[in-house]
Amino acid sequence: MQSPRTNRRRLRIFVACLAHETNSFSPLPTSLRSFEDDVCYRPPALQGRDKALAFPGYGHAIAIGRDLGHEMIEGPCFWAQPSGPCSEAAYTILRDEILARLAEAGPVDIVILHLHGAMIATGTDDCEGDILARIRVQAGPNVTIGAVLDLHGNMSAQMIESGAILIGCKEYPHTDFVARTEELYAIAEDVVFDQARLTTTLRTIPVLSLQGTTEEPMRSVVNALATAEGRDGIRSATLMHGFPWADSEYSGASVVIISQDAERHVVDEVADTIAALFLSAIQGTPSRRDDVTAALDRAMALRSGRGPIIVADSSDNPGGGAAADSTFLLRALIERQCDAAAIGMIWDPLAAQIAADAGPGSKLAMRVGGKIGPMSGPPLDMEVEVRSVRSDVSQRFFSDIPNSPLGLTAALRIGGIDIIVNSIRQQVLSPECFTEMGVDLKRKSIVVVKSSQHFRANFDPIAASTIYCNAPGTLSVDLGQMPYRNLELSHRAEGFFTNKPCQRFDWLA
Repeated sequence: MQSPRTNRRRLRIFVACLAHETNSFSPLPTSLRSFEDDVCYRPPALQGRDKALAFPGYGHAIAIGRDLGHEMIEGPCFWAQPSGPCSEAAYTILRDEILARLAEAGPVDIVILHLHGAMIATGTDDCEGDILARIRVQAGPNVTIGAVLDLHGNMSAQMIESGAILIGCKEYPHTDFVARTEELYAIAEDVVFDQARLTTTLRTIPVLSLQGTTEEPMRSVVNALATAEGRDGIRSATLMHGFPWADSEYSGASVVIISQDAERHVVDEVADTIAALFLSAIQGTPSRRDDVTAALDRAMALRSGRGPIIVADSSDNPGGGAAADSTFLLRALIERQCDAAAIGMIWDPLAAQIAADAGPGSKLAMRVGGKIGPMSGPPLDMEVEVRSVRSDVSQRFFSDIPNSPLGLTAALRIGGIDIIVNSIRQQVLSPECFTEMGVDLKRKSIVVVKSSQHFRANFDPIAASTIYCNAPGTLSVDLGQMPYRNLELSHRAEGFFTNKPCQRFDWLA
């Protein structure tokens, strides 16, 4: 069977996923059960397959390959919500299971992986480098290996030395995984069919920061990446922002250029230009992060009736490893007696169960949040009304349809404030977290979401304005206060921190 797009022979392609965004400061451990509770597909068993095929990256790779007419071999797919370092035992089991399935698959032409880029396990600070190196040994020198990464990955020389084609998403929110996977396929097919010889250039940028791409100046940086591709032999240009809360010597931003028959000075110039644009963007206009008081002051001043003011509680974002049960912003809303406000999702399975037992319409005393540790703040004791309880609600996770279950969920009300508590820890990605629980966001003046940036893909259409709040929490952007052990911050500048001196690596893929 020929590939319909390229009219080339059918290839045997093995696809697998092992992805975890590790927050070294998270109070939540990452175990084998963490993956089993989220995405855990272990072929040939079918359990978890539907979830895996719906998971961005892995599912896209399977679907695109099949559309191209290739023989797709479904390897394991493992993903867990961001949290603390993975246990050595769990990482070893999952990694070795992928290697075992690859061995069982027999000869393959291409191995495609969905990795994160910031996974840390006990005893292994560079999980992506480790698994890529082992897959290279397992597959042999002539098999094409490629990986799609989260832009919040921290790139290491070991990852480059594996000879894998490494492509990171460009957007935050990560709305371009399909495009990046298609890009990887196009390059990988050229290597197999045309013996295209690639060079990977890694240009490290010694900074730690958190930047969205929906607005300037980062919008122009993303546009520069796209402009560079397809010219002068440059096949792919990736800007890895890095993940600041992964405490490793590799933490930091980087530019990764995949080129073919390109002049080195041309590639160097592109890498240096993108690095300079990124540095200029974060130095010239650092991300604004108000404290709790300032954020709510601004939100209340901006209320206009044209839509809710969205306040991002980015420090308690479970999508970066936080517990999602902090009470700092909820306490402030209550103390200010804010009317027409909503906050979610607070991860509190016990509160959700108590609300469910009491039933909708009940009024009861309840303790909410503040359960996991000091960064969660003290729990709040409140007299609340249970407005609704459901266990069948899902939100959109990089999808056009709700595909991420919230678990047992309850909508509570105190005064004019609606509070969403749920039993499956995850960040707010789409309005269904509120609307499916009966909360009319059009009637709210302030909506607090526990998320850093991904919420914007679905909340921007209804928001009058967006405010980022740096409350106390595991993902505080005050990086100088974080207890790093493996990473040395050389000096502080406004809005970002510098790490180690710049390095440049050039490796043949």
